[in-house]
Amino acid sequence: MKSVYVTCLIGILSLSSSVAFAFDADKVPEKKRTTLGLYLGVKEAYDMTQKEKVLFVDVRTREEVNFLGMPTTADANIPYMEIDPMYTWNDKSQSFKLLPNSEFETLVASRIEAKGLNKNSPIILMCRSGDRSALAANLLAKAGYTKVYSVVDGFEGDMSKEGLRNVNGWKNSGLPWSYQLAKAKMSVE
Repeated sequence: MKSVYVTCLIGILSLSSSVAFAFDADKVPEKKRTTLGLYLGVKEAYDMTQKEKVLFVDVRTREEVNFLGMPTTADANIPYMEIDPMYTWNDKSQSFKLLPNSEFETLVASRIEAKGLNKNSPIILMCRSGDRSALAANLLAKAGYTKVYSVVDGFEGDMSKEGLRNVNGWKNSGLPWSYQLAKAKMSVE
């Protein structure tokens, strides 16, 4: 009888740990919403990396990671989008055009396998401010991944009225990050 009680308690605790990491979906702006509806704030994402076996992927471009730093707890930088190698200008965004990374899904699958995880394991995706990570989460959901979380406030966070990214985000929350990059975490040849 005691072993049944312990087994039930362990089951309840493991279920509750997943539920504890749930950003309020009603507060997620439309452009940051995903088909799976799984969201984390930066502190929730950090806590999840400390308590569960997850794959934590920074989906920003190599340029962003190179010049702005990266969370030290991230397992990899796998860009979801890359700067157009022809440096085509995008008038709408007032920046260089971004193109989809055709190898994104393959590179994620490789990291999942290397970490001993599978398509039902938790994956955390983070970009600059939560837009691209949502798109990347949708791509992985379409590929059959079932627990893909998007970090809503991203690495740098949302913009203030002054046009600065200082509202929220990983860096602004005092979570561990560094300009020092580890080659093993980068998508390099």
